[in-house]
Amino acid sequence: MQQFGPAALTRADDVDTLQFDWGTVQMLSDGRSTGAESFSFGLVRIAPGEGHTRHNHPDADEVIFVRSGTGTQMLDDEAPVEIEPGDCLYVPKGVYHATENTGTEPMELIVVYTPAGPEALLRGMDACTVIPAGERPA
Repeated sequence: MQQFGPAALTRADDVDTLQFDWGTVQMLSDGRSTGAESFSFGLVRIAPGEGHTRHNHPDADEVIFVRSGTGTQMLDDEAPVEIEPGDCLYVPKGVYHATENTGTEPMELIVVYTPAGPEALLRGMDACTVIPAGERPA
């Protein structure tokens, strides 16, 4: 990471990778990497045929941008909707949601939490393996 006064440039190799059985998360801007507190920003990769379970963030809004891949998104316990590159989802505090990659390629999502915080919970989960910055997942 490069510091420019209070500003920062972060590259993927600068941050840890959080590995789960469904894919990976890299938080490129959060309290740990850049000191950001009002929001966090990360890249989520979901393997083909995988997804994460229904969950919510009681204290943070989330924005999800589909960068690549196709899948389904459940929002507020409604029937899942198809999602594709270019789609943007807004998930208010407390709303249950789940994402599944229904395609044959990895799905990449850009996520923003405001305020920052939910990403710290991911790191502490039993299902999370932390791969140190600069190392590649297996």
